[in-house]
Amino acid sequence: MTHGNSLWLATALCAACTATGAPARAPQAEIRTSDVDLFYRVYDAAGAAPTAPELQAGYLDAGSDGVRQFIPDRIRSADALAKTIASHREVYEGARKCAATLPAVRTRLQQVFAELAKLDPEARFPPVIVLIGRNNSGGTTGPSGVLIGLEVVCRANWLQPDPADRLVHLIAHEYGHVQQFPQGGEDRIHRSVLAQSLIEGEAELIAELTSGEASESYLQRWTGGHEREIGDAFLADEDSTDLQPWLYNGVGTPQKPGDLGYWVGYCIAKDYYRRAHDKRAALRMLLELRDPKRILADSGWKPGDRD
Repeated sequence: MTHGNSLWLATALCAACTATGAPARAPQAEIRTSDVDLFYRVYDAAGAAPTAPELQAGYLDAGSDGVRQFIPDRIRSADALAKTIASHREVYEGARKCAATLPAVRTRLQQVFAELAKLDPEARFPPVIVLIGRNNSGGTTGPSGVLIGLEVVCRANWLQPDPADRLVHLIAHEYGHVQQFPQGGEDRIHRSVLAQSLIEGEAELIAELTSGEASESYLQRWTGGHEREIGDAFLADEDSTDLQPWLYNGVGTPQKPGDLGYWVGYCIAKDYYRRAHDKRAALRMLLELRDPKRILADSGWKPGDRD
């Protein structure tokens, strides 16, 4: 791949303006942070050691639908949350400090949404719900919108050094996921290493196009000098349904990074988008992901390339 990211981003964003040259108007997506306030009211009233009944009544039952959607696979139960708070109190104290950045994040996200509307006039803008979880999930999507686990993002110092930057780029990534599979049928996609890496890589590309940086941009540094061996190994596994070697396997280290499927998928998606004359049509192809192998072939990406 070629470099010159700043020029390329500016050109891509300009090309995504409306036919008249006027930018599309983005909806004012809601950024809801009331669950954070609610959690810390319970936390403080209990002297930083809330019991399961206190968390159940004061937070899980009283919180938003986003909190309840975080329960089955993440929070699990009030008892599980109380035990995690007791054993990782420093995480929850850190999240309180990090919460001070939320007003600035809210302001910055409006520009992210405006850029997304330029890129894709069909983009959806559900609410962003920032909440407190069980220290195991930084972000996901659900029926209520984009759900952000503040305590995880705040401790994720392997991402951007500034917590506000982390939140902005992560939310931009999750907003990329919101736009995927507009045709429906996500459950029918063949969950190969290639397909799932493109799902994550496309979200990283949208984060970069709208917020200026991919959420997991540290992988762009950690992969330096190993592009060919990573690419060769990826192509050997592209049809595998065992995702663990490539995705959702932890951060790793600079010497042995995890989640490399995010980086390879981002490189393929970025090459595909960059080569396309019709950026909106290319973005639609990426989001629909009807033919992952065609996207790989048309991208021109090969082992040894990088962003």
